[in-house]
Amino acid sequence: MTGPKPLVVVGDVLLDEDIEGVATRLSPDAPAPVVDVTADRRHPGGAGLAAALAARGGREVILVTALGDDPASEAVRRELKGRVRLVELPLDGTLPVKTRVMASGRPLVRIDRGGGTPGEPDAAVRDALAQAHAVLVADYGRHTASAVREHLAAVTPRIPLVWDPHPKGDTPVPGARLVTPNAAETRVLCPGDGETLRSYAERGAELADRWRAAGVAVTLGERGVLLTRPGSGTPMLIPSPYHATGDPCGAGDCFAATTAAALADGSLPEEALQRAVAEAAAFVSAGGATNPALWRTTPACGPEETPGTDAFALAERVRARGGTVVATGGCFDLLHAGHVGLLESARRIGDCLIVCLNSDASLARRKGPGRPLNQQADRVRVLEALGSVDAVAVFEEDTPQELLDRLRPDVWVKGGDYSVQDLPEAQALHAWGGQAVVLPYLDGRSTTLLARRAAAAVAPSS
Repeated sequence: MTGPKPLVVVGDVLLDEDIEGVATRLSPDAPAPVVDVTADRRHPGGAGLAAALAARGGREVILVTALGDDPASEAVRRELKGRVRLVELPLDGTLPVKTRVMASGRPLVRIDRGGGTPGEPDAAVRDALAQAHAVLVADYGRHTASAVREHLAAVTPRIPLVWDPHPKGDTPVPGARLVTPNAAETRVLCPGDGETLRSYAERGAELADRWRAAGVAVTLGERGVLLTRPGSGTPMLIPSPYHATGDPCGAGDCFAATTAAALADGSLPEEALQRAVAEAAAFVSAGGATNPALWRTTPACGPEETPGTDAFALAERVRARGGTVVATGGCFDLLHAGHVGLLESARRIGDCLIVCLNSDASLARRKGPGRPLNQQADRVRVLEALGSVDAVAVFEEDTPQELLDRLRPDVWVKGGDYSVQDLPEAQALHAWGGQAVVLPYLDGRSTTLLARRAAAAVAPSS
């Protein structure tokens, strides 16, 4: 299986600073809370965050951005070293710094400082774009995209380009594969009343026409993403797989980076957006951009892994950052609602979900003549397309015992009428300190029942 394809991110980098603390009293000289600081974190924001997120899982990412000689620029270089390759434009001025003061996880105030003007790109920018399988423009209204616009227009006809816009930024180049404004940005770009799905569908279609984009994906927070195209066709709503609670800071960067990465690997826009919605929800639930695991020396992995991720490498990386590896197994010959519910519930238990899948030969031995209904490659592809599944590992044996001995998950999940004592894998999990659990399963859903129902429906009447 081929690895993740190179991605170029073009855009404005910021330095984000989060001052965290607790506030239990007011200042004696003003009705303002006093924050006792417990932590002070700094990390790249804007295009820098998007590039770092895209680089997880080993993807080659080149970040084209403007940096100067100021302390904030140096801090960004240090944090991104070893994660992405920088192609720098000169910056006349200083890098913007955005400081949030937080009390018990809630923002009290944000302070913005700095700012500059990007200089002219050189041949290194053109060379970087020539290597890309997709391009993400992370526009934060600081005009890096404007400086590189000519080069972006030149590559748009041959590779997918995703443009994450800003009301104060540049207009997307014609021919963008997807433009990803959020709800607030669409209201600024297309003023008018209404915050219904219909109003956002109309705004998205209008923007797609205005920008000559193949599609506009309006992010609507908890409601998911609304994909619109030029004209008045019916939009596609891609809902979030679950309600995400947490710090939403950086969710838009995660969404755009995941979309561009999926397009680089050959996904259709609809497939890319489905994965992006799921990963943005997982990103928020894990703490957003303030999650310390994102900025450890070893780049974090987790729910944002791309389809085709090696299950064993994924498990090792999740364990290395202190995460919980969850695994489940089965044939998944004809995916149905029972499977989907089980997988979504299993994914919420830990930091990644690996599916141990019976091979075609193993499935045939277990289920008998006429099975599998779907070949192994198709079953793998369907599972990998689910936002709840981070990797798939195939085993040839009758049971996943040997695979589990290598994978060593922290939690093994099964659904149905089992008890933990009945699970043959339970004893193996105990050997390395893991735990087997049983999850509720939707009654009346099974591949065998569906196959019999389908056969009865097509059988000639007697």
